[in-house]
Amino acid sequence: MSRLVMHVDLDAFYAAVEQRDRPQWRGRPLVVGAEPGRRGVVATCSYEARRFGVHSAMPIAEAVRRLPADAVYVRPDMARYAGVSREIMRVLATLSPRVEPVSIDEAYLDVSGLERLIGPPEVVARRAKAAIREAVGLTASVGIGPNRLIAKLASDARKPDGLLVVRPEEVRAFLDPLPLAALRGVGAVTGRRLEQAGLRTVGDVRARPLEDLRRRLGARTGTQVHLQANGIADDRVHPATERQSISKETTFAEDVVDTEVLRDTLRWAAQEVGYLARHAARKGTLVTLKIRLHPFETHNRSRTLAAPTADDRVIFDTAWDLYRADTHAGRAVRLIGLGLSDWAQAPVQPDLFAEMDTREGNHADDRLDATLDAIRRRFGRHCIQRGLSRRP
Repeated sequence: MSRLVMHVDLDAFYAAVEQRDRPQWRGRPLVVGAEPGRRGVVATCSYEARRFGVHSAMPIAEAVRRLPADAVYVRPDMARYAGVSREIMRVLATLSPRVEPVSIDEAYLDVSGLERLIGPPEVVARRAKAAIREAVGLTASVGIGPNRLIAKLASDARKPDGLLVVRPEEVRAFLDPLPLAALRGVGAVTGRRLEQAGLRTVGDVRARPLEDLRRRLGARTGTQVHLQANGIADDRVHPATERQSISKETTFAEDVVDTEVLRDTLRWAAQEVGYLARHAARKGTLVTLKIRLHPFETHNRSRTLAAPTADDRVIFDTAWDLYRADTHAGRAVRLIGLGLSDWAQAPVQPDLFAEMDTREGNHADDRLDATLDAIRRRFGRHCIQRGLSRRP
């Protein structure tokens, strides 16, 4: 039996939650991220804001310049978003026993064999969308295909509130007209090399011999691009407990040198990674910083922690220390992200004689985080806040 993979992607998730909870903001351009007048970036924005060319990772000053005066700007409320995400993942788990959250707002599901229980793939996708809307009042775009690549591209193709099923015999017809940027790993540099060879679409790439692509792009990249253009990709779905690492990264539309923008972006990435780790009941001991400099120079730096953690602040502080300690600090950055791995193999016994303010592995901190999240969910995001140090 052929594998069927479903990709579920919540539409403008943070912004959609804000507009759901505050009806007066519906239909207006809304930005979740830094506040106007301060340095920082857009975490996400509503589709009304995207019509003005605003997008994730854009400096907030540029977003303000593009948007009309009635636009709404809000700071991220990660505790509230994480609570909504948990509800969504619980809903998806009622459809399939194999659910792999890959971010706070997206997941892969193995839906192979559900035709016998629910119906054809289109019916399964509609069931997922309806269940999410009923549970949390939000829309999601859903794609189904024979592997992860096709499922992801299918969900992207009909956003927002979309649904597309691509069957194995339809893969090439689906891929051929797509732009080169649809393929993973085809950034600005690789895209230019392909365009210089007269290639404009995925179909153009598929028509080229593998050896030609390897010669132009290098053996590894050329092979990856060739496989994707032919619709060949991983079809496995890994439940959260099986994942070897959790990571989050973003590529900036323009190179960034502003350290406050980079710092805010890493803070956002750490919140997403921490959420996914806690959702999977995992704590990691290795934090990895990934940074790509202009034009395509990529560095990975890692640090082993003294104790396992899923704490956003520990993850962020460690990644930021790695950034400041390296020689690339101050250079133009194209991509930045971080990851958590090397999971603890068993529950960690706290050190009864450790200092109470020890951050890593502090179970009191875990309990306090859970308590604060519960208070915010019940009484609102502004009722209580934990003080966070903004170190230079």
